[in-house]
Amino acid sequence: MTMLYHASCVQLEGGAVLLAGPSGAGKSDLALRLIHEGGRLVGDDYVHLELVGGRLMASAPAAIRGKIEVRGVGIIDAPSVERAEVRCLISLAPARDAVERLPEPARLELAGVALPVFTLYPFEPSAAAKVAAALALCDNPGRT
Repeated sequence: MTMLYHASCVQLEGGAVLLAGPSGAGKSDLALRLIHEGGRLVGDDYVHLELVGGRLMASAPAAIRGKIEVRGVGIIDAPSVERAEVRCLISLAPARDAVERLPEPARLELAGVALPVFTLYPFEPSAAAKVAAALALCDNPGRT
């Protein structure tokens, strides 16, 4: 069974991350920065999630596949992949002070998979590096 989820998704080395937050939270902005640093777009703003062989897979709706909205510029083509395994969810905080310095491990269940959740402020210069660091922790059972 496939579910539509309000998030952007980018494939990085090691797996894909969901960037979740309300409209205007910075999903597309952070996705664009991750793509600029070598990531590949799975989907912008909405993705299909499906459990396949025990893995959570993400893909873009056909109408928006390979496209990303760049606020102030328009909708552009982006390097993309058709489908990727989601390894963690990045919850986008509305302000820098809404992010705990040393958070307790958190998880969110989507389509039967308990994903590690990290809360980050998307507009920090280091946000893309923090996403990569969070993804690296997904294999660390002591953290997640």
